[in-house]
Amino acid sequence: MRGRVFKAFEYRDFRLLWFGACTSSIGTWMQEIAQAWLVLELTNSPFLLGLDAFLGDIPIFLFSLFGGVVADRIDRRKVLLGSQYVQMFCAALLSFLIATKHVAVWHILTLSFVVGTAQSFGGPAYSALVPSLVEKEDLQNAIALNSIQFNLARVIGPVLGGLALKYLGSAWCFGLNALSFVAVIISLLKLRINFNPARTGESMIASMMQGFGFIRNQGAMESLIAIAFCMTALAIPMITFLPVFAKNVFHQSEMTYTLFLAFSGLGSITGALTVASLGNVENKGRIALSSLVALGAGITGFALSKSVVLSCVILFFSGAVLMCAFAMISSLVQLITANEMRGRVMSVYNVAFRGGMPFGSVVTGWLVPVLSAPVVLSVNGILLFSLGLYFLLFQRRVAAL
Repeated sequence: MRGRVFKAFEYRDFRLLWFGACTSSIGTWMQEIAQAWLVLELTNSPFLLGLDAFLGDIPIFLFSLFGGVVADRIDRRKVLLGSQYVQMFCAALLSFLIATKHVAVWHILTLSFVVGTAQSFGGPAYSALVPSLVEKEDLQNAIALNSIQFNLARVIGPVLGGLALKYLGSAWCFGLNALSFVAVIISLLKLRINFNPARTGESMIASMMQGFGFIRNQGAMESLIAIAFCMTALAIPMITFLPVFAKNVFHQSEMTYTLFLAFSGLGSITGALTVASLGNVENKGRIALSSLVALGAGITGFALSKSVVLSCVILFFSGAVLMCAFAMISSLVQLITANEMRGRVMSVYNVAFRGGMPFGSVVTGWLVPVLSAPVVLSVNGILLFSLGLYFLLFQRRVAAL
């Protein structure tokens, strides 16, 4: 059983990339908690908190398609290295600005956009690189384990970040994040596997259109991408606005925000471990849609909760089913896609998956001051619940996968 759960760790290059990415992700989450709290402290504005998330994610929507073409034309490892260098510089710069007491909210917003732009090129390259590190039959396991590293970091990072924020100050959170990029840079440099792109005289637009044509010809692929967009647009605002619930709904400190993030991350780890233990399971589409229905119910339950303890339990449950849905949908997209098209297809998927985040965050940030955070998230949960039921019961192309 344990061997099946951690099957992808038998591959040296995957193991290297996993540990490097996990270390970097811990640093990223340390910065996330400090940055969200800093924006609220500087402005006390839920809208600007949502805008910061929007500016961090909108480049994914704007530039990922170009990033996907680049990932199919250039050594994917080199693209990833460039992305890491830019993100490391931005974290170090923010640490310096905070330490010297020159930081302003526009610095944070601008650098969020720069980091998002780097991720718009690094994301498709990373997604396209992972399948080349393992055999096809172990791909779902690799995707699940990759989700575990991200969510393990989402537990460890906020705890360390909350402690650093409380006892050392936010500058340390940003500085330690900058340092954490060294781990993933070293792991990338040690990889033995390279992607050798085919020579082509096509323009970037022509290559991009090939990717769109491939997606149109793959049956349920369009539905999977649409579901990915709606899932993140409706579900991720629950995580983005956890500081608002901690501070304005429950009237607690940053440690309650840290607790919320930790329980959500623990749930995601549990969900990812469950998916990893299943192996190359059948009925991935049905499992993904059932998870969406459960996630919608969890979001609404969290929004209406009046208890910190109950909220933590619901966040754990929601994290588990969110990860289950994500892993199943990602596996289906990767398994359908040919390697030479993977950068472009995954860029479209990333546009949908990551593109839903900024729109969901900015709309939620705009509505929260008008309707309140519990009301807005309740509606998000109901919409996601209905979406899952629709594809599960009526539009059954995805459910049949």
